[in-house]
Amino acid sequence: MLGENGAFVSEQTESTRTSSHEECDTKHPAMQQEAGSQSKKQLPADMYYKYEELHSRPYITPDSEIPENLLHLSHSFGYDCGRRANLKLLDDRTLIFIAGNMLVLLDVNTKEQRYLRSCSGGGIGAITAHPGKEYFVVAEKGKQPNIIVYGYPSLGPYRILRGGTEREYSFVEFNHNGSILASVGSAPDYTLTLWDWRQEEVILSCKAISQEVYRVSFSPYNPGILTTSGFGHIKFWKMANTFTGPKLQGLIGHFGKTVPTDIEGYVELPDGKVLSGTDWGNLLLWDGNTIKVEICRNDGRTCHAGTVQPFSLEDGQLMTIGSDGVVRVWDFERINTADSNSDGIRFEMEPNNELVVGRNVCLSSVVRRSSLPHSFVWFAQDSNGAIWKLDLSFTNTSPDPECLFSFHGGMIQGLDVSKKSHLMATTTLDCSVKVFDFLAKRELTTRRFNQGGTALCWAPAKVSQSGGLLVTGFENGVVRLLELYNPQRLQTITGQSPEGDAELRLRQPFKPHDAAVTAVAYERNGEILATGSADCTVFFFTVGENYNPIGFIHVPGLVKALEWSPHSHNDNNLVILCQSGHVVEVHSPDLATQKPTNTFHLSELPRRSFKFKSIKSRIKREEDFARNKAIKEEKKKAKEERLKDTKKLDVEQEEEKEEKEELPPIYIPDPPSPLCCGFYSQPGHFWLSMGGFDSGFLYHCKFSENQDEDPEQRQDEPFSFLPVHNAEDDPICSITFSSNRQLLLCGMNSGSIRIYPLQPGDHSLTSMQAYWTLSVHDNQYGHLRHIRCSHDDLFVLTAGDDGNIFSFSLLPPEEMQQSLQRKRAKIPSPKITLGNETEDIEDPAAYSLEMAKQKLQNDQLQKEAELKVSEKQKNLSELQKKFKKVLNDNQNLSEHIRLKPEELQLDQRCYKQAERLKAQRVMEVRKQLAWEQERCSIALKKLQDWFRDSLGGKMVTVVAIQTSHRVSTYHLPEPAELSAQVRHRSTTREPVGHRDAALDCRKVRAETAKGSTKIDEEEVLCHPVIRTAKIKLGDRQEERLRKAAEKAEQARAKIEKKKQEWAQIYAEKPSEDYEDPKDVEAIREAKENIGDYIGVKHRRVNAEMKREELISLEENMHEKQSELNRRIVALRDSKLRLVSWLRAQAQRLQKVQQRLAVHLRRPPPILPNILTEEVPEEKLWYSHSTLERYRSLREQRFRDLEQEGAASLLEQLEKEMEEDKKEEEQRRDVEETPRLSVSSVTREEEETPVDEGSELSELEEELQKEEEIRLLHEQNTLLEEMETAVCQFDAELLLLCRQKLHLDWRLKLADLRLVTLFQEMLLLKQFQRREGGLHEKLNTCIMEENSITSKLGECNEQLEMKRRDIAKLQEREKALTAAFQASLGENNKYEEFLTKVFKKKIKRVKKKEQTGNEEEEDSDGDSDGDSDGDSEEDDDWDDDYDSEEGGAAVNDSICPEGCEPELFENTLQLRERRLDLEELLTEEKKSAEALKKESDSLAKKEKSVKSSRAALEDDLDLINREKLQKISELDVVVPLRLHQIEYVVNGSVPSDLNEALVLDKSELDRLKGRIQQLQGEKLHQKDLHRQARQQHTKLIHDRRNMAATIQTLDQQCNELMRTKFGRLVDLEALQMLSGNRRLEELKQEKLLKEAAYAKEIRQWDAKVEEARQAVMEVTTCNTEHLRSATSLNEQKKELQLKLSTSQKKMGRQQFQDYRRHTDQEAIQNLQDLVIKQSQQAEALRREIHLLSCKGGHMLPPDQTRLPPLSPLRTPIGSINTGK
Repeated sequence: MLGENGAFVSEQTESTRTSSHEECDTKHPAMQQEAGSQSKKQLPADMYYKYEELHSRPYITPDSEIPENLLHLSHSFGYDCGRRANLKLLDDRTLIFIAGNMLVLLDVNTKEQRYLRSCSGGGIGAITAHPGKEYFVVAEKGKQPNIIVYGYPSLGPYRILRGGTEREYSFVEFNHNGSILASVGSAPDYTLTLWDWRQEEVILSCKAISQEVYRVSFSPYNPGILTTSGFGHIKFWKMANTFTGPKLQGLIGHFGKTVPTDIEGYVELPDGKVLSGTDWGNLLLWDGNTIKVEICRNDGRTCHAGTVQPFSLEDGQLMTIGSDGVVRVWDFERINTADSNSDGIRFEMEPNNELVVGRNVCLSSVVRRSSLPHSFVWFAQDSNGAIWKLDLSFTNTSPDPECLFSFHGGMIQGLDVSKKSHLMATTTLDCSVKVFDFLAKRELTTRRFNQGGTALCWAPAKVSQSGGLLVTGFENGVVRLLELYNPQRLQTITGQSPEGDAELRLRQPFKPHDAAVTAVAYERNGEILATGSADCTVFFFTVGENYNPIGFIHVPGLVKALEWSPHSHNDNNLVILCQSGHVVEVHSPDLATQKPTNTFHLSELPRRSFKFKSIKSRIKREEDFARNKAIKEEKKKAKEERLKDTKKLDVEQEEEKEEKEELPPIYIPDPPSPLCCGFYSQPGHFWLSMGGFDSGFLYHCKFSENQDEDPEQRQDEPFSFLPVHNAEDDPICSITFSSNRQLLLCGMNSGSIRIYPLQPGDHSLTSMQAYWTLSVHDNQYGHLRHIRCSHDDLFVLTAGDDGNIFSFSLLPPEEMQQSLQRKRAKIPSPKITLGNETEDIEDPAAYSLEMAKQKLQNDQLQKEAELKVSEKQKNLSELQKKFKKVLNDNQNLSEHIRLKPEELQLDQRCYKQAERLKAQRVMEVRKQLAWEQERCSIALKKLQDWFRDSLGGKMVTVVAIQTSHRVSTYHLPEPAELSAQVRHRSTTREPVGHRDAALDCRKVRAETAKGSTKIDEEEVLCHPVIRTAKIKLGDRQEERLRKAAEKAEQARAKIEKKKQEWAQIYAEKPSEDYEDPKDVEAIREAKENIGDYIGVKHRRVNAEMKREELISLEENMHEKQSELNRRIVALRDSKLRLVSWLRAQAQRLQKVQQRLAVHLRRPPPILPNILTEEVPEEKLWYSHSTLERYRSLREQRFRDLEQEGAASLLEQLEKEMEEDKKEEEQRRDVEETPRLSVSSVTREEEETPVDEGSELSELEEELQKEEEIRLLHEQNTLLEEMETAVCQFDAELLLLCRQKLHLDWRLKLADLRLVTLFQEMLLLKQFQRREGGLHEKLNTCIMEENSITSKLGECNEQLEMKRRDIAKLQEREKALTAAFQASLGENNKYEEFLTKVFKKKIKRVKKKEQTGNEEEEDSDGDSDGDSDGDSEEDDDWDDDYDSEEGGAAVNDSICPEGCEPELFENTLQLRERRLDLEELLTEEKKSAEALKKESDSLAKKEKSVKSSRAALEDDLDLINREKLQKISELDVVVPLRLHQIEYVVNGSVPSDLNEALVLDKSELDRLKGRIQQLQGEKLHQKDLHRQARQQHTKLIHDRRNMAATIQTLDQQCNELMRTKFGRLVDLEALQMLSGNRRLEELKQEKLLKEAAYAKEIRQWDAKVEEARQAVMEVTTCNTEHLRSATSLNEQKKELQLKLSTSQKKMGRQQFQDYRRHTDQEAIQNLQDLVIKQSQQAEALRREIHLLSCKGGHMLPPDQTRLPPLSPLRTPIGSINTGK
């Protein structure tokens, strides 16, 4: 009964689902009635399906003896904690979650588990529980998966929902009362379906979105509102009832300025808002489909660290969970009324309460215990592998979070079983190692480390007698030896009472690798341990109490697995499987032959290599070849049977065609396929399982004998292979054997277990045929990488990438309990010598063994090198001492026996080499110190610039030499840097760039649209022409065609060029209302400046502009002062040069005067001195002695008790320097004075003896006079030069003084102007705020106006293009009608009928195109629009139908007799094209109307925006007037002289000048002269206006004449075309007409056929002549035959007379029989006619009913005329005919 009901329910559900799915898009009334009639069939409330008939079962090879219950599920030790919403609550003590292909029901109190298998075998996608906890839902995976509703606690399948998605369900959820179930599918359809699950019916179904959906839910406050969220989106749905049925309307959430995020969770609020989480930890409040605010904590902190999910709202509190493991409570009222601040959309608030669950906790979902109405107990899913129990009452008595269950988090990296007990160990990247007792179904112990585990191996019994040693590899390359023991047995030894049944103790850690350890394996005798790593190395260790390193080898790729040769092999080898496809076999290291070296690298270890080369493509090719060969054999046999009826030639041609078929090429994947697993078969032979392209086979391989090639470059092919059934895309990931090797267990990539029974000793796997397989782990990501058998082969353990661990028993549970004596696994006892635990390697940067050895070796070498260097240095120092002693002895020798330095050198080349090395080292040192040298030089330059070179802050005074004039520089502080905001202030003008960009954008769009609107008219008018085989043309014909083509191409280019020129001319043609920009600008200036009077529009000024003017004036003043300062400093420098030159001249004068008599000497001028105020920078000059003195003073000051600071030191140093300077000057003066006196005395003494002695001769006197004259002249010259230089310097200084006075006067005026500008700036700042707000509004209006103008222009352009398209379509329609008329020809008797057929309106089904934007469209609006459009089309069709003439229906399905079928078919095709054009024309008109409406709305918006802009500009003008008025009221100081004051009252200047006007005299003169200029300009403008009017009138007259001329020429052209061509033609097309190759081919073909026909006619003439001769012969023969026929005819007449006499007697009886037979045939024809007419009447009734339900007028359908009845045949007619 249940099976029958189930079948009935299945059929009904499928039909109902189809109809409902159609209703979601466009529901038809007839379909609604049909759906309503089906929905009345209710399913019984107590109907259940049978679980045994539904759940998936293992697949077994047919005709095999493998039992179905080969494996029995024992326990599940894992938890897919990374799956979304993988924790639901059925009652207070029962939790459910998904584990691979299982649904686990977990009892919280007893920790017992119950299981439900998936029914599809493809896995489970999502689960949920009914609000009443009476049912729970399992949504599955696979091809067309189902949703199964189970009853609870019966666990029976209650309902099955079919057809909701294609591949997988991602989420399911009930509404608030549990009456409706919502489901969301995954890729590729992403279907959102609402189910009436009790009746297994689809209520609504549509596509949710084109992205992954994580969650769907109903609003608890409004049952008609749904929300979905997922990858980068959130969507809001509303269920609406329309006249066609319920619809789903979806709105996608727009993130706006917020960064898009994946949304894992959300909460619906009572007022319709939605609060969602984000990836970065903040909350988003959605109002409608936009974000209202983003909620964060104070100071911009995130609500949670990482992903956040809100999950509950009650009692005015909102609770959230996060990936940081914290639960926080927020005030709902503040969130609901939150509003964004002025800076952005963020709203800051703090949580009311929070609960930190624990460290390393990542909460992903929570469910509430609902036994009590206000329960505060929640169960939480931890993505790191735990289930927590939380009390969220937040009271003082609330218990702490409790971890109920702990599992591995993430995919299982390592699994192994004990060789002596029912123990299992696992490790993952969650940094934990767990040990399980799979016999007692419990976890024994867990040990955590700082790094994640990547490999694990349980030591064999030969290594550990107790069976408690584990070898674990970690991701940082560390290998740890862990010892398992029972701590309870320590109580007898130590007297302690520890907790727990098992513990893991760290026995020894070591780090052999630098990357993750991927494989660990013990040698078959347990003497060596091998470890493989991702760093492409394999390390070997000796096994003992302490594991000592032996060495390592390099391999070509990442190590995938290690396997030692079994005991059946003679050699003890290790095979290394690399992921890259390399296989390396190495001999076991011989400890006896190992020699100590500097490294652990075993370079001499014997090895063999194998590099897998793909052969799958070749295998497939051979299979295809064999299959094709078999097909050919079958075809050959069939052809031999048909050979009698066919021709030999055809058979041979077919055979040749078949032989030409090529096989597919050999394909080698690049990159190569990855290696999954492998194992030894025989010595030197091994099996491999490959992934990727090469999956689906087991490859039998062996090592090549030639091992000389590079392992990276070699390519080795397997020598045999074994196909694996149904594993083309599902490779074998792991392989293990039972202890007796009679079972081969395979872990598949799809997460299923596959078991092959084997024959004993079958190393070649020939018995690997039948198998048993079962889906266990997740089929998508639960790759089964670890599968093991227990030590007694009673259990099978599996672990996959989905984090699940399953244990299976090979015996039923009852037999298992009887066969096992124990209920728990035996845990090894601790050692008696158990001491303290070894120190672990916790440093992530710790050295590996090889690196540590290399470092130790390097340290030793470094120490030895240092010892050698010290010894060498010691020897060198002794040699240097000896050499110095030899040099001293050599110096003590006499010079003639002393050795030269060159002789002391043993070899000159050594000296040169040393010098060269020294130079190189000096260069290296300079390079090393180059940066430091540059830095120090830059620092020194900066100090010099700051203290010495900057003269702007120091006063330099230059004093005249002979006068008292002096001039000083201005004190100029360093000018402040102008701010960038003043330099580049933001202008408030209209942003013209936006408008230009918009115009450019419109131009590009217009050009694109023009290119896209080209419609090919030939598509409608031209018919496809079937081209025959080409005829070879002659050379002359080819040349003629080529010239015609060239001529056409030249004409085409010329026409195109002309079109471009005309287009450019039309583009440059101004519009009707065009105005010259110069005229517009002149008019604007005239309006604003009438008679040089500034109008209302003033130049707008603001504080920034005034500040710029102020700063510009200050810069100008600073520049003028700096320029004068530079001139004063230059004058000071010239004075310094002049003083030094005067001193030099004074010395020359002194020398001259020394040789003159005293009475002839003129007094020398007084030499000027340089004052301190002239060289203020001398204070910064220093020397080495000054620095030394400063250092000594500072040291002395530090030694004193009283410290007065550095300032007193500088003052003291300055005083000492001044005193030293004065002493130096005095000493110099003293030295110069005695020198002069001494020289004069000496000269007198020299002259005295001459005078006193003998008298001078005449010649001597003459020479003396001459010398005296020369010296006097030189003396006078020197004095004049010195006096002239001094006077010139004083004149320059006096000029500079006057210029400085003039500049001072100008600077005073500038200071007054500065004051005025500063007052104006302060005044303008008062208006800055008001003006700024108006400017912002004005800019906004301008941008909006530009945007609207751009959109309006685009809309108008599109509207214009639509109009052009409509005109083109109308032209095409006319052309189509003309083509139809041309096809009819003249005097066609079927013209009326064909015209009716052509013009007949056909109701056509509208083709709907699915677009990607359907997700965001309103399905209700679309359906309404469609229905309206359909009704309009129906009305149009009805009107057209009524308008048809004759009233009789036109039958367009049958071609009337006499009409050409080609013409009729052409008419039908033209009608279809006409209907296509009409549809396009209708759509274009609708689009044009929509664009017109949009253009009108944009024009209104533009008008309003322009009015707003004008109002804002007026406001700105008012503010500007007010500013100018305020500025005009400011007082301005203007210094005037008396002659400038012409304001005289009663002959005197009044004391009060308030009524006076200050005006520039030149400006007054200009204004007086401007009056005459304006009068002249007025006359000139009148002349220009008169000339322009005359020119305008002339242009209008010329345009009319030109238009008349053009019209006349057009008429003449048309007449000439009619005269020459008979009709109007397109001259451009005629010019571009090239040679018709087809015509030439036809001519050539005509000539060839004429020649052939002439030849054939001659042959036929000959045949006719022959036939004439034959006719003559036949005629003669026939004459004889006629004579004999004449005699026979006479005999025939006699016989006919006798026969007619006998027929008269039998005629009456035959007439009666024939009449009866004819009547029966007529009756049968009439009955058939009645049946046919009744069927037509029934069809008409159905159509009438259908159309009456839809609405609209009812018209008779198009009927096909019945063929006329054939007249009854009568015997009379037949008799007459016979006569």
